[in-house]
Parts: sequence; structure tokens; C-alpha cells
Amino acid sequence: MSEQIAQLEVEGEDDAYVLDPKAIAAILYAVDIDDSAKLTDLMEPLHAADIADLLEQINAFDRSRLIRLYGREFDGEILSELDESIREEVIGVLTPQVLTQAVRDMDSDDVVDLVEDLEDKQQEAILDALGDSDRAAVQQALGYPEYSAGRLMQREVVMAPEHWTVGEAIDHLRNTPEDALPAQFYHMVLVDPRLHPVGNVTLGKLMRSKRATRLADIKEETFQVIPAMQEESDVAYAFNQYHLISAPVVDDQERLIGVITIDDAMAVLDEEHEEDILRLAGVGEGSLSDRVIETTKQRLPWLAVNLVTAIAASLVIAQFEAAITQIVALAVLMPIVASMGGNAGTQSLTVAVRAIATKDLTGANVWRVIRREVLVGLINGLIFAA
Repeated sequence: MSEQIAQLEVEGEDDAYVLDPKAIAAILYAVDIDDSAKLTDLMEPLHAADIADLLEQINAFDRSRLIRLYGREFDGEILSELDESIREEVIGVLTPQVLTQAVRDMDSDDVVDLVEDLEDKQQEAILDALGDSDRAAVQQALGYPEYSAGRLMQREVVMAPEHWTVGEAIDHLRNTPEDALPAQFYHMVLVDPRLHPVGNVTLGKLMRSKRATRLADIKEETFQVIPAMQEESDVAYAFNQYHLISAPVVDDQERLIGVITIDDAMAVLDEEHEEDILRLAGVGEGSLSDRVIETTKQRLPWLAVNLVTAIAASLVIAQFEAAITQIVALAVLMPIVASMGGNAGTQSLTVAVRAIATKDLTGANVWRVIRREVLVGLINGLIFAA
């Protein structure tokens, strides 16, 4: 059965990376019969992201029972993968001992992402589970503005003086305690005596070069430094624009204080794209796990705006009542014109919003883009009118 769960459905594109319903049923059956050993065996092959998806798909009652039965096997990475809408609920179900162990295994940036949206009481519970140095790092990161690079960065950084050789760097990494290094890293950041980052050395070049080679001689050509106060959307754009894997973060005195990795930048890009799509549809921020009343409150203002515009359009049409009475065909054509105009507007709006997000639409080309979209709309209108 474990092998069946580990095997994700790949029969078609729509089913790729979707958990097998039979696997979910087997897990829920283990919960129903209160078999902790069987549940652990079924959950072990699953990635943390798949476990998070599972918790989001089942109802609150089964979710609570599963978490309690899973117990100490609950991993901190699962918390970081959970949707924010149910994260608080899951934290409330976890015992203090399990929560403490889960949080201690997380990187500092994941802990910051976890606690920033929680209530004060739950924030204190998580911060109390951390060691003194980790707690100080998280609290310092929370001091930066929301949606800034300071919030996004992780404090664990692998750095070396720019005058070191490859051999000295490798010896340093081997002699450093494992818990003092990030769980995963891609670059060694070179710094000057004032802790100003001056370059990156990839692990590939580090391992291929001879021990006597100076690190400064094998540093990357592409090197971007991220200010801690920079908007995270700009950070994500820099990663996408310059094909970065990681980038050092500096304070207002340009001293190295952290690093941002590509997984965090891609998460920001995903959030930005999701936000754009939701705004286009006028549904606001939310998820499938939100309560009905919350979703209703988010969507009601936009529906009210649409109602006002629809009434305005009907008042305009009412001014031509006599003409419509004489030429009945106009009444037949009105919904067609309205529908086609709405579709054309949606197409132009989608292109414009996407161009703004990718910074392709700027003050230099805005009027050219507007003229282009107007011409496209007119041409399409003439085609359908003909």
C-alpha cells in the first residue's frame, strides 16, 4: 500500500501529481481504526507538500484526528507547505512538544513565514520553542516591513573571506557543525573585511577547482545584491530577470545579513500571479478552505460595483427605447454587442495586467500599447460586424 501512495497519478496531464484517491481512503481508514503504526507507514513515502495537500483536502474533523494520531512524526516542512487558511487550525491541534520539534527543524525564513500571520498567543508559542539565537533572528526579521526582502530572507548564510582559497573553504565547511549550516545552499558568499558581499562562488566550481585556487578567481559573473527594504515583488523579478539561484541580502550599511534562495522567489512569483488573476475576476484574496461568510464578504463589493455599472448601461439603453421599438433586430443584437465588448475588454485587461507584472509595460511604451489594443478591438469589431 505504501508503494501505491508514493506513486502519484500520471495517466493524464490533469492527473499528474495528484494523490491517488485510494491512497487517501487508506489513510482515512487507518485514522478511523486508530492505527498509528499503519498511518505512519502509509504517510512515510509522501513528500511534505503532498501531506499538506492531503490535510487541505479532507474535512476539519478528519484533519484533527489525523494530526493527533500522526503525533511526533509531524514535520515542520509540512507546516511551511500548508495553506495559510488552515495553518492556524493545524497549529492549534498540535501538542506543544510536537510543535516545538517541528519548528526547530525549520529554516528561519520558513519560521518567519509561519508566524507572521498568526495571532499573538500562537506566535509566542512558536517563538518559545526556538533557541535564543533563532528566536532573535526571527524577531529581527519580523521587524522588517511586510512583503520586504528582510521578511523573505533566511539568516543562515555560508560566507567566506574573498582572499581564501578553495582548500580553505572546503576545510571550513567540513569542520563547521552541521546545525550551523543551512539545510540546503547553492553559493558561498564572498565578503570583504567589512562584511560587504563582493561575489558568489557556486558549489560546482568550488568542488571542481584545485585547492590552491583563490575563491575570487572563480566567483560568478552575474551577481546581484538585494537591499533588505526592497519589495519582495522586485526581488522575484530580479531572480526571474537575471536567472539567479540565490542572492545575498544587505542592510542599510550594505553589510551581509541574510540570503534569499530561488524557492522563496518563485513562491513570491506564484503569489503575485495568483493575486493578479483573482483581481481580474474581482474575487479578492482567498482559498477553497475559507468559510462561506468570509468568501461572501470578499466578493460582495465587486458584485455591487458590477450591479451599478449594469444599471448605468440599462439606463443608457432606455434612452433609445423608441428606436428599439421600431427596429426589433436591435434588441437581438444588444446582448451580442455587450458580450463581445466585454470579452474584448477582458482580453486587453489581461494582457495589460500581465505586462505590468512582468514590467514589460512602462511609461515609455504605454501609449503604443493602448493604441495597439484599441486597433485590435476595432478590427475584431469590424470583422464580427461584417
